[in-house]
Amino acid sequence: MAGFSGTADTSANFPSPHGPPVFTADFSSEDQWVAGRSWAYPDGGPTNPGDDKLDHLTPDPAYSRSGVFRATRMPQVTWYTGLLTTEGSPGDFMVRTGDILQTRVRLPREVGAWPAIWTWLDGGSEIDVFEYHPDNPDLLELSNHVNGGEHYYRHKAIRPGAWVDFEVHLGARSVVWYVNGTRAFADRTGVGRQWQAHLIVNLSVCAGRYHPPPEPATRSMSYEVTRLLVYRP
Repeated sequence: MAGFSGTADTSANFPSPHGPPVFTADFSSEDQWVAGRSWAYPDGGPTNPGDDKLDHLTPDPAYSRSGVFRATRMPQVTWYTGLLTTEGSPGDFMVRTGDILQTRVRLPREVGAWPAIWTWLDGGSEIDVFEYHPDNPDLLELSNHVNGGEHYYRHKAIRPGAWVDFEVHLGARSVVWYVNGTRAFADRTGVGRQWQAHLIVNLSVCAGRYHPPPEPATRSMSYEVTRLLVYRP
């Protein structure tokens, strides 16, 4: 896969989807991804303090285009942060009902880091493939904000710096999450028959309302995404 040579990517025992992927992420591609702005943020960004984020989105390719999503402390309270979205890109790719998304990530180590892979379209279309906060080191947040349903998944394999494989089945009646090949959660509400949404991959920084902010000595943080595929059986 373009853009990910030299990164760790071992196989996982996922249920096998049928057919070739309809989307294979190449984060370096400007046809697939827009960097540093998203309408999931007020006015498209670059900040979103109302969501308890210290983010200042940047289009700098060093913050996202390699598949390593970074954040660095600014002189002010905010942090430069990396975000990529298919929204507004020439390809304009959207996931839709029935799709299967697979991804492999390396979780961040730094307290205050807030990585996520999620979906968005005009509000009300958000599915969180995952969210993670290192202050809860063994816990992943899996959420359906379309029709309701969330789960705190705990496992000893979840820890700061760990590699984690996800597979999410975006069903009309139930969204089902697999983590490292194990069925972790089925929300039994689903996304409905006509749902579709853009993809977002980003690293946010917590402001402290729900999770601790970064320690004063922390100057940078990162997490890595080495695979992101979408199948349409």
